[in-house]
Amino acid sequence: MSKKILIPLIVIILALVGTAVWLFTSLQEQKQVVQDMEELAELDKQEMENEYERFTLQYSEMKTQINNDSIIAQLTQEQMKTQKLLEELKQVKASDAREIARLKKELATVREVLRDYVMQIDSLNRLNENLRAENTRVSAELSERNAQVAGLSSEKASLSEKVAIAAQLDATGIQMQMIDKRGKTAKKLKDCKQLCVNFRITKNVTAANGNRTVYVRIQNPGGNTLSGGGTFAYENRQLECSAKKVIEYTGEETPVTVYWNMTQMLEAGDYRVSIFVDGNMIGSKTFAFNK
Repeated sequence: MSKKILIPLIVIILALVGTAVWLFTSLQEQKQVVQDMEELAELDKQEMENEYERFTLQYSEMKTQINNDSIIAQLTQEQMKTQKLLEELKQVKASDAREIARLKKELATVREVLRDYVMQIDSLNRLNENLRAENTRVSAELSERNAQVAGLSSEKASLSEKVAIAAQLDATGIQMQMIDKRGKTAKKLKDCKQLCVNFRITKNVTAANGNRTVYVRIQNPGGNTLSGGGTFAYENRQLECSAKKVIEYTGEETPVTVYWNMTQMLEAGDYRVSIFVDGNMIGSKTFAFNK
């Protein structure tokens, strides 16, 4: 075979080998990203299941603290509703984003109803020694259930107490927009210099006042986190965040604005924003950015 034929043939073979290596590496990276996203979704679903179980047991505990038949009937009805939602959640796959979002919204409603009952029952203050004994039994059962949930931290276990359940924060009205170099809203990805995330932490009179660190995690269409905010603890692991901010929370509705300064090129597609405070994910939303 002449050199004129041999040299181009070698070049073609090397090119094919290089392409094959690149494709293999890319597939492995995509597989890891998908695996990480599935793991996070499963953790989120597991946390929701545990909260529903806590709320169900909390209703049992509260029914031992009062002698009001009307309120007991209301608590029983809410307990049955919570149990029904828990059974629905157990049947849902973690990858079913629509159903998970619906049940998470229902969970927030259940939490608000439970807070109202906690405040009503505390105001009655009708506990006696027999009720204290029953309360201790149910609390022990609740603590045992928390200890059996794999992967949950000691901070999660403390949610077994009604004050911790009532004090968990929620984020609403989540918005994200692109900002250009003049500080105006950018219409195209190529003009974006910052991402601005706005939301409100809802009013919660049972939550402790003081400084809170808010962590904002922005994931691009490939599932990778836009870096820049360091890491934070969540579910016995360290997660990367895009930005963080210390706020003063007084129990009233608190508006929060966080900026992510552009350190990498953005691609068109869906971006997921997740907000974390006190080791809990208090809100999330997905935004679509086109070229």
